[in-house]
Amino acid sequence: MPKYARLKGTQDILPVEQPYWEHLRMRVAEIARAYGFERIDTPIFELTELFNRGVGDATDIVEKEMYAFKDRGGNEIALRPEFTAGVMRAYIENGMQVLPKPVKLYSIGPIFRHEQPQAGRYRQFHQFNAEILGVQDPLADLEIMLLAWDIYDSLGFQSLAFQVHSTGCPICRPQYVSLLAEHYRAHADAICDDCKRRVAVNPLRVLDCKQPQCQPIIAGAPKMLEHLCGECAAHFTKLRGYLEHLGKPHTINPRLVRGLDYYTKTVFEVWAEGIGAQAAVCGGGRYDGLIELLGGHPTPGVGFAAGMERAVMVMQAQHIAVPPLPAPLVFIAFLGDATARHAAQLLRALRQAGLGAQIAMGGSLRSQLRQADKSAARFTLIVGEDEIAQDVVTLRDMATGEQETAPLNGVAQTIVERLG
Repeated sequence: MPKYARLKGTQDILPVEQPYWEHLRMRVAEIARAYGFERIDTPIFELTELFNRGVGDATDIVEKEMYAFKDRGGNEIALRPEFTAGVMRAYIENGMQVLPKPVKLYSIGPIFRHEQPQAGRYRQFHQFNAEILGVQDPLADLEIMLLAWDIYDSLGFQSLAFQVHSTGCPICRPQYVSLLAEHYRAHADAICDDCKRRVAVNPLRVLDCKQPQCQPIIAGAPKMLEHLCGECAAHFTKLRGYLEHLGKPHTINPRLVRGLDYYTKTVFEVWAEGIGAQAAVCGGGRYDGLIELLGGHPTPGVGFAAGMERAVMVMQAQHIAVPPLPAPLVFIAFLGDATARHAAQLLRALRQAGLGAQIAMGGSLRSQLRQADKSAARFTLIVGEDEIAQDVVTLRDMATGEQETAPLNGVAQTIVERLG
């Protein structure tokens, strides 16, 4: 066993896995930009109070999972357990409310939660995240949902579908929450311990319980859609009309709630054929009161977050082909120490000419040529004493096996010509 090992819930993303990650990051960025989203990067740690306030004191994330501690200056800080609260803080602090609406932002990066590791879930993991700020129109909900859909579709995910619901708003939700709590209090002896706690501090989360003993209680619970106010009902109806018109399959899921306090109206998930069965690969919704809650002007918003580890696992399990990462075009091998300086000078000249190149490091010419085979370079240049004396190099096309001599000073141009 090594003396040091990675901490529980973390992972090493090795070079062999990087093509999947790079392809995923590239597709997210390309499609987000095509939709008019701009990238924003926020710090990986913020004041703990930001997440307590924005995410909610009674959420599992804040109560159980957040990495919160006091730094050497005595500040209470936390590693970000999600993106949105930090992005909203940046929106307020940097005066982005004066920008033309909508403001469309996306982020990619690591997230931290101290939860039980399992397949595709880590304590340090990665998300891509998108937000549309400043518009109440259900078209913004549709736009954010289509962005998520098109990212997964471009990756080759199969059987995509939406799960949708509405969690109401501060006008209609309190009445529903009261009815839900009353229903659960009538079954207090039958529900699990977590639901007993949730019904007191975060009642909507009881609908998300997976314990078998709670399933009959959930089935008999009042339905949120039957208690929406006129505005929330109209918003949800209009969104569903857009989805139906575009032919996007969707299912109303009355048990769909988000684990964060700031959601209002629309909540959704993207489901796809995952590892074994169809499952959620992305979740999001509307959060019209969050910016005001954090001290900004009232500003509607809608967004989603998606785990990248889960996406990579699905890509690998379904054998989705991804392009290899670019490799240096040229590999330089040399014969003997006397030619090493000339080989290094050639390396420098090729790179200055804009050609990716690498040089062999030690070993016989035979071992260097084995390195060239493994490097995936298109061309190998061989520099020996005879070549130096004649002011040429030996140029080997690794794709065809053909070999020729080329003038030393013009080898970069020769390679460009060979590539057409």
